[in-house]
Amino acid sequence: MDPERLERWLDGFVERHGSIAVNPTEPTLLVAAYDGAVAELHPPPGSPPGHDIASFLSAVTVPRQLGLLLARRGGVAVGLAEGPRLVASKVDSHYVQGRTAAGGWSQRRFARRRENQARAATAHAADTAVRVLVPAAGRLAAVVAGGDRRTVDAILADRRLAPVATRLSERFLDVPEPRHAVLVEAVRMARAVRIRLIEPEPTEPGPVEPEPVEPEPVELGPVEPGPVEPEPGPVERGPNRPGPNRPGPNGPGPDGPGPGVLRSA
Repeated sequence: MDPERLERWLDGFVERHGSIAVNPTEPTLLVAAYDGAVAELHPPPGSPPGHDIASFLSAVTVPRQLGLLLARRGGVAVGLAEGPRLVASKVDSHYVQGRTAAGGWSQRRFARRRENQARAATAHAADTAVRVLVPAAGRLAAVVAGGDRRTVDAILADRRLAPVATRLSERFLDVPEPRHAVLVEAVRMARAVRIRLIEPEPTEPGPVEPEPVEPEPVELGPVEPGPVEPEPGPVERGPNRPGPNRPGPNGPGPDGPGPGVLRSA
């Protein structure tokens, strides 16, 4: 975030999360809100962290001189910035052959050629950095690099750039192929205040107990009595009703033939 916009952002942070407490920790400033939200403010390179919000805002908005070194394979962009303005710059490129899929002797030959081209490009980039950065090294609050780390390290390994390397910041910019437009954007990225925002964890709602429901009264009407069925009584046997040992009109009873009745073979 641009330093000039930080004060307004902090006002919005307080509106969203409530009262705050400030805890200065090297090299950041922690702003903790009442609801558990935390904003971790990282000052730009060359700026002190400050012990409260007022001193932090005052420090990050002071115009400082920054050195910029952006490098990738075969390309370099070097600049000087005063506050948000790029006051001096130099962009250079040098051809470096890409990798080849050829094998055997041809692959080794191309690898040696590529290595020589990369070494020459690094030397040209170091010359550019010496011309732009070394004369202003004593006035630089910090040097911010970006691009490809191996290429940057190879450039700063030049002994002539020792005064520049001692001011190198930990902030490393992720930028595309170095161009003048990329260098201008890198000034904004280099002097920005980085904010790490930790939002409060949402509270999980507890189980919702259902409200008791009172049953509605049910009005019962008069009950009309139905027909009453008589209870079954004992079964009376008549004189002609077959009994257990009395033959019926069509044969013996269920218990066999009656007395005096012969069963035919």
